Amino acid sequence: MLNPYESQDAKVEDIITETSNIKTFALKLNEKMSFLTGQFVELGIKGLSEAPFTPSSSPYETDRMEVTIMKAGCLTEKFHDLKKSSTVTIRGPYGKGYPIEQMYGKEVLITGGGVGMAPLRSFLLTLLEQRDKFKRIILCYGSKSPQDIVYKDQFADWMKNPALEIYRSVDKADSSWNETKGVVTVLLDKVKVNLKNSVAVVCGPPIMMKFATMKLINLGHKDENIYLSMEKNMSCGLGKCGHCGIGKYYVCQDGPVFTYDQIKNNQEIWD
Repeated sequence: MLNPYESQDAKVEDIITETSNIKTFALKLNEKMSFLTGQFVELGIKGLSEAPFTPSSSPYETDRMEVTIMKAGCLTEKFHDLKKSSTVTIRGPYGKGYPIEQMYGKEVLITGGGVGMAPLRSFLLTLLEQRDKFKRIILCYGSKSPQDIVYKDQFADWMKNPALEIYRSVDKADSSWNETKGVVTVLLDKVKVNLKNSVAVVCGPPIMMKFATMKLINLGHKDENIYLSMEKNMSCGLGKCGHCGIGKYYVCQDGPVFTYDQIKNNQEIWD
């Protein structure tokens, strides 16, 4: 990345409707972009604005990228209005991703909620690309209802993969649901891991991340072995605007991936 402020154009090749308010955009990049899983990019619409998003696709693909966006404001609504063949701008990548090599030889327990599955999808695809280097890969995922599950088709494939252990829950079940009912933390009681040789990764809405982290600690996971993706109000992506400060850290530069041990003394992390 020669100029961190410079963006490139990308063409919207496909748009996948995940839920009533979440879409995945498959982008064809004009220039190849390498990124580490967990890093983020600034995605924009010319003449409007840009915002930070963590790619949901595999970092092993460098000429295309998928970004999953929840409609939650003016800009994200404009993204949802895009059609195939539209052009967007993209710059990056920025920040620090997951330290994959530090997880080699360990059991990896992933806990995700809602659209927090977007960066976790990229993380999971990275693990599967190197599946022989991990003792176990376990995914616990929760959503509000069966209709709010993202990546439904991909989950169908993942659940057939012998390299994965998957547990899912929904807050509100219907007659079609035959898995766990309840908040995602109830799934953690179903999973037994070797606490001396495991790491935990958490991503989702702040309140979900808070209670999942507390649950993991109560189960015996060490603070330094819990990795959080803290996508907190990032704007410029370059540590200049100061919007994403957590104590001594800027999320856009020092994160967005942190261990709980790094940031636990800052009360604002769950805001």
